[in-house]
Amino acid sequence: MGLCLKLRTSRVISAIVILGILTLSVAECRNNHNHHRDNGGKIEYPAINCRKHSAVLTDFGAVGDGKTSNTKAFNAAIQKLSTYASDGGAQLIVPPGKWLTGSFNLTSHFTLFLHKDAVILGSQDESEWPAIPVLPSYGKGRDAPGGRLSALIFGSNLTDVVITGNNGTIDGQGSTWWKKFRAGELNVTRPYMIEIMYSDQIQISNLTLINSPSWFVHPIYSSNVLVKGLTILAPVDSPNTDGVDPDSCTNTRIEDCFIVSGDDCIAVKSGWDEYGIKVGMPTQHLIIRRLTCISPDSATIALGSEMSGGIQDVRAEDITAIDTESGVRIKTAVGRGAYVKDIYVRRMTLKTMKYVFWMAGNYNQHPDLKYDPKAIPEIKGINYRDVVAENVTYSAKLDGIQGDPFTGICISNVTIALTEKPKKLQWNCTDIAGVTSNVTPTPCALLPEKKGVDCAFPTDRLPIDDVQLKTCSAGL
Repeated sequence: MGLCLKLRTSRVISAIVILGILTLSVAECRNNHNHHRDNGGKIEYPAINCRKHSAVLTDFGAVGDGKTSNTKAFNAAIQKLSTYASDGGAQLIVPPGKWLTGSFNLTSHFTLFLHKDAVILGSQDESEWPAIPVLPSYGKGRDAPGGRLSALIFGSNLTDVVITGNNGTIDGQGSTWWKKFRAGELNVTRPYMIEIMYSDQIQISNLTLINSPSWFVHPIYSSNVLVKGLTILAPVDSPNTDGVDPDSCTNTRIEDCFIVSGDDCIAVKSGWDEYGIKVGMPTQHLIIRRLTCISPDSATIALGSEMSGGIQDVRAEDITAIDTESGVRIKTAVGRGAYVKDIYVRRMTLKTMKYVFWMAGNYNQHPDLKYDPKAIPEIKGINYRDVVAENVTYSAKLDGIQGDPFTGICISNVTIALTEKPKKLQWNCTDIAGVTSNVTPTPCALLPEKKGVDCAFPTDRLPIDDVQLKTCSAGL
């Protein structure tokens, strides 16, 4: 497999390799991540909370033929089950079948459970996707000025919500949306696949998500979020199909995910320019572990570029990237304000990469011309350690902002093996400061060698790491 990846003479070879890896990965997800047992007709699954009441989607007139719209059935089911929120909560089971639907809204103390042979299909009828207000920390839609459409699975102001399954599938049928976007035919922002806003205690786990119209999983203005065991798949040339985008969230854990994307596998965000500064909600106390990413034109993990509420205390470990543009990338610009600080990364394995380390202070996409040119972001305390990379074109491109250097960069115990035709200048550094230790190839002069340094990684536990999952059951 490694040899094939090194060849990469065309996207065809990449596609063949990716298909091979996908087959392995989905099988691994089914075997290792789900821990489901069929116990006398009941399926057991792990969740933050179990439910006293249960219903099946077909109880509400749903038809799983892949053609009949089930938007009304989903909404009727969830409205009925919401009445049990104060009586032990409820779960809605999506049975085997293909369940076409537009956007629907979740409720509190609720579990949406997908059987392994269930497929939720996103409707291609735009009228089934209600328009909703733009995000206050963004000020406008990301695709177009005319607002945005509700996510396929949406929730706001909720407590204790679980979206899970024994590797059931949600297919956003995104290709129609991608074509409209590329043709400039949209005057609204495309829907996301899953978006949960202003909520607490969220679990999204053990599912296969494919072909979202835009971002896949978007928790925003929320806390205590667990994302686990997802397989996320989109064509590597699909527009803005980020995998998981924690946005102005506190106490989030993303683990055991396999992501193939046309954009960043994980994009950490907190608002855009003056709108994000005004809302002022950082993303903080974020754990990312055991992630595998394939994204030839984007980052394994991006911090920004919309980071105007701040990003702090991110802990990423045991990260694998294959045929991906960069590792952990920082994207920011004048006008963003706020900060990216106290970032900790260790144990990255990278194969066939354009960049290992990439920081950009000139990511000049703005919502409008009202941004404050004096809103200078602070980038400091960025720690990378224990990285092995092979078939690399550039070791590092690290560009701070003139008059506003990125400081406190620490890189230790890194071995980078280069492609057969590497760039001559391996470390391209401007407006940065920090140290390195035991790094090959030799870093730039702005990151001098300091022997014996091990870059920091916190030893304390975050509260989200202490969340214990219960064994729950679902019967058809």
